[in-house]
Amino acid sequence: MSISYPFRVVTDGLGFPEGPVVLPDGTVIVCEIKSRCLTAVRADGTKEVVARLDGAPNGGAVGKDGALYICNNGDGFAWGDPGGVTQPVGGNPGYSGGRIERVDLATGAVTELYREVGGHPLLMPNDIVIDRDGGLWFTDHGMREPRAFLHGGLYYGAPDGSFVTEVAYPITTANGVGLSPDEKTVYVSETETGRLYAYAVTGPGTIVAPNPFEPAGPVLAQVEGFKRYDSLAVEENGNICCAGLTPGCITAISPDGKEVETVDMPDAFSTNIAFGGPDMRTAYVTLSGSGQLIAVDWPRPGLKPNFSGL
Repeated sequence: MSISYPFRVVTDGLGFPEGPVVLPDGTVIVCEIKSRCLTAVRADGTKEVVARLDGAPNGGAVGKDGALYICNNGDGFAWGDPGGVTQPVGGNPGYSGGRIERVDLATGAVTELYREVGGHPLLMPNDIVIDRDGGLWFTDHGMREPRAFLHGGLYYGAPDGSFVTEVAYPITTANGVGLSPDEKTVYVSETETGRLYAYAVTGPGTIVAPNPFEPAGPVLAQVEGFKRYDSLAVEENGNICCAGLTPGCITAISPDGKEVETVDMPDAFSTNIAFGGPDMRTAYVTLSGSGQLIAVDWPRPGLKPNFSGL
């Protein structure tokens, strides 16, 4: 059974926002995919563009050096508004290739770190989380061609651009990524299957080898009916909160794979969630179809991201 919680609109008029990153002063940086920029949303709802990018930012996280590390999907989407809802409707002829980038938040300067892994190009990197050592765990969603799909997976890289490795491949539409509180598990949500994978971490960029009969990895949970997972965030107690598409919702899943609750959202494209506030009980959710960032009073505290200063 789904439930609803009170929320307030922090701001609107965003171009398909995703990847919210909460800063200590209450500012939330969002990745405006359609508008191809990083935008700081202040607590009073005012907005300021932090950086404009070639390609398009899809997900971000603050690193050990205070910079923002982002997944750039190469501006791979064409856009439309079927049913009056902004959404991707195909591939963009102007696609420039996926990459992982570092953004200096003080100057807006962008440094490219990775465009390929093991000789294979990154396609449309999607989401990123940074471990306590500063390492970058990130997903590549893959990309559609007119009559085929190119797979992405789960990857790990050093923040200085010196090392990157493929961790799990192939994953069909790898999307959200997060770490358990003890960082012994890395979670990946898979959009089109509605699956949540849980990989046992054995070291920086290494996991327990997947069962050959489960090449994408061990499934922790899978939703019933038609629902697609987008990004995710982890609660302090270890629950994994997966943002859901069509219908829009946030589903909290326990570390043993049980559904805790499903919270209805007022947008079919409720794409990302991040926690903040003085007690980490404010959930910031991107409503991408309507271009809004909302704040939800959450019943449990979220896990503080490494290096966020929260």
